[in-house]
Amino acid sequence: MIEMLVVATVLGLLTAIAALQVQRFRERASLSVMKSDLRNLAVAQESHFYDQMVYAGDPADLRGWQSSGGVTVEIMEATNTGWSAQAEGFDAITRCYVFVRTAAPIGLATREGIVECG
Repeated sequence: MIEMLVVATVLGLLTAIAALQVQRFRERASLSVMKSDLRNLAVAQESHFYDQMVYAGDPADLRGWQSSGGVTVEIMEATNTGWSAQAEGFDAITRCYVFVRTAAPIGLATREGIVECG
């Protein structure tokens, strides 16, 4: 009986450790996808600016750009001199931010063009 209790306890601990590792992996994957979406958005914004001389205020206006599944991207500011955006993952806890040119810094982004998450 004691041996069964020890085995059950060890299995429970191993399961808890494995669950934490899986959660960390999912968080890293989510961050990578959000960062990639914001970088791709930056390329699409520059293309739009080249054609229209203004940055797009709605992601739907960007020809050929689409966010990844489970990621919501919102453009917070868009003018003819800069833009800012945030991405939120499916966990709805972590967000990534970026701003370009004269747009006001947003969230954790403090350096122009650098995606920051937190």
